[in-house]
Amino acid sequence: MILTSAALSIFIVAYALIATERVHRVAAALGGVAGMVVIGLVDAKSAFFDHETGIDWNVIFLLFGMMVIVGVLKQTGLFEFLALWAARKSGGHPYRLLVLLVLISAVVAPILDNVTCVLLVAPVTISVCRQLGLPSAPYLISLILASNIGGTATLIGDPPNIIIGSRAGLSFSDFLIHSLPLTVVLLALFVVMARWLFRKSFGEAVDVGDVLGDLRPRDAITNMRMLVRCLVVLGLVMVAFSLHTVLHLDPSVVAMMGAGATVLVSRTEPEEFLEEVEWGTLAFFMALFVLVGSLVQVGVIGRVSEFAADAMGDRELLAATALLFGSGVVGAFVDNIPYTTATVPIVEEMVASTATSGADSPLWWAFVFGADLGGNATAVAAGANVVVLGIAAKAGEPISFWQFTKYGVVVTVMTLLVAWLYVYLRYFALA
Repeated sequence: MILTSAALSIFIVAYALIATERVHRVAAALGGVAGMVVIGLVDAKSAFFDHETGIDWNVIFLLFGMMVIVGVLKQTGLFEFLALWAARKSGGHPYRLLVLLVLISAVVAPILDNVTCVLLVAPVTISVCRQLGLPSAPYLISLILASNIGGTATLIGDPPNIIIGSRAGLSFSDFLIHSLPLTVVLLALFVVMARWLFRKSFGEAVDVGDVLGDLRPRDAITNMRMLVRCLVVLGLVMVAFSLHTVLHLDPSVVAMMGAGATVLVSRTEPEEFLEEVEWGTLAFFMALFVLVGSLVQVGVIGRVSEFAADAMGDRELLAATALLFGSGVVGAFVDNIPYTTATVPIVEEMVASTATSGADSPLWWAFVFGADLGGNATAVAAGANVVVLGIAAKAGEPISFWQFTKYGVVVTVMTLLVAWLYVYLRYFALA
């Protein structure tokens, strides 16, 4: 009991420091880990090698591999090309530009995953905003929210989907049948909401001709041969991501192979692409995994889930409702990857006590929607959020915890309500 109370206190203090930004988030997270070590809850084995309580190296190396690929691509002028293209297509209208970037995110996130999506699109967003003299924060926040929503559509779109799909036996096509329709509705809702949420940032249209002059997107490409080679590798990486269950390769392995191939075909020097790696973001993720793993180790998260399972019994609609909103709430405060890992065995027990199973069970889909959409609530609730905030800070345009969260909470509440209505109509009212 004493150990549990101590672990909870350390976690709450670390999270409060991250939320209030009294100290740098990496320092706060690492300080929390140090506290867990002092009370004897964390050692080398639990932090580095334990599958349930330690660092998820698959996520870390997935991020690292994609950061390397993005770092090499950046040198070809690709992001400047995309920025100029988006600026031209938007006609200088701020809201039209936001919709365009949201649609790009919505297409990329389900094909790759939401973290890879923001790694690719965030530099483009910053570049185009600078070209047009617009504040980047509303566009980067929209990018995060749209990528997390879009990632709900497929098995590989969001890391929790991979975890749940593996445990529940859900296939790629199952997600297309059950998740994709809701995702399309939620993205349309978000596009409408964004017009109201960021209304103060949408001023008069910018004269693109005055800003860009005769500069064309093609002029931004500095090395076409290198770009073609890297895009071929990226295409193969995308195919491998989509077929990773068939190829029996983890996404992290695919990303690292892609990173190695990109460096090889581009003949880039290590110092050129390694400087683009968000080392602070990777360190924050590792510390966050250990912090949440400590709560898993003392049984806090498991006990909450078990209590919910006992309270709901065989009332399937109540169970689905609690999973959807409960995952959204809990996922707002802890990263949805370790939360999903800790909770999925409990959901499996809940599903086993009902009449439906596998892709037919509304409990699995309520869990998917809650875990994915809850990732939009706060700045540390999902990997994409942490990555973009790291990129923004490195670019000299930081976004604070509360600056993101005040928009994220609104979007999360609205999307969870629509998701509940979808679950109710599809699996209960119209079943």
